[in-house]
Amino acid sequence: MLASLGLFGLFLGCMLSATIIPFSSEFLVAGAMKMQAYPLFIIILVASIGNTAGGMISFLMGWLCKWEWLEKYFKVNREKLMKVHVRVNKYGVWAALLSWAPLVGDLISIALGLMRTNPWKTLAVMFVGKAFRYVVTANLLVQTGWF
Repeated sequence: MLASLGLFGLFLGCMLSATIIPFSSEFLVAGAMKMQAYPLFIIILVASIGNTAGGMISFLMGWLCKWEWLEKYFKVNREKLMKVHVRVNKYGVWAALLSWAPLVGDLISIALGLMRTNPWKTLAVMFVGKAFRYVVTANLLVQTGWF
């Protein structure tokens, strides 16, 4: 279904995968590469923008939500988030470089929101980290002969 939406589907899928909804956006990027309907640069750019938008949704959840809401409605584990919060506090906005990481990326984004880091700096650093991940992913797929 997302494939029929073209670049918007890629954006939407990558955005949703960066929220608390568990899904791998790398598969979407690989699928878009396989279709060869768009230049690789555009695929990486759209995926990066979408994934960053999703990360900023998680950031906003941390900024606006109360602990009770995060636990009750979004099933965020307080102990895990506190462990991530301590590490994120050490690195500040630079922790957003790892907001793409499986299992902890969403928690990093939420923790950055809870810490009230500068949203514009967080956005910029997060975009760099997520774009770098897609560049590496695309390069690995090309180098291994998948595409």
